Order: sequence, then structure tokens, then C-alpha cells
Amino acid sequence: MPRTPDDSRLDLLQGTLDMLILRTLQWGSQHGHGIGQMIRTQSDELLKVETGSLYPALHRLEKRGWLSAKWGISEANQRAKYYALTAAGKAQLVREQDRWTQLVTAIGRIMQPIDGKE
Repeated sequence: MPRTPDDSRLDLLQGTLDMLILRTLQWGSQHGHGIGQMIRTQSDELLKVETGSLYPALHRLEKRGWLSAKWGISEANQRAKYYALTAAGKAQLVREQDRWTQLVTAIGRIMQPIDGKE
């Protein structure tokens, strides 16, 4: 079966999108489209967050109090909702980063065992 350009993109593990959004907003407020672009750019084009996943995640994070939102004008002179990290969102990002580190460590132990057992 021939590979399509999207075959090289990585599927996000469930739950990592929230962490990526929170991390992206750590650098300052941004509208939804800009958040998606930053994730794609920062991942060297490997991660592409589809609109159908991004906006429900942004609304969920806002509802949980991890993001605040206000309307503004985008670089393209369009009305856009800008999201910013709240204090609760910053604390959640720390928790998410800790969990991510634990997950990467655990997977690393399985993929490359120290004692050489395969």
C-alpha cells in the first residue's frame, strides 16, 4: 500500500493534546489556529492537530479553568478567540509534564531493557 504524506505524521497519545496546548500557551496567549500552527511547527511538521480535535480541547480546558479566553483581532484582521494559560493551567501543565516524563521513562524501560532481556 503506497504511503501518503500523512503516514509520516505521528498519532497523538490520548491525553497529550491537553499537555501540548498548555505548553504552547506557556509562551503567551494565542488563537486556536495559531496554537495548531505552533504545535505543527515545533514538532517539525510531525504533529498536526485537526480542527475537530483542537477546538473541543480548547473549550474543555477553558471549562476546567486551565485557560481563559477573550475575543480579539488576528494577524489576518479576523475576529478570533484568544486563549491564555491561567494559574490553574500552569499548575496542571507541571502535573502533565511529570506524568509525561514517567510515561516516557516506563516505555523506555520496555523498549530498551537495561539487563539486555528481550
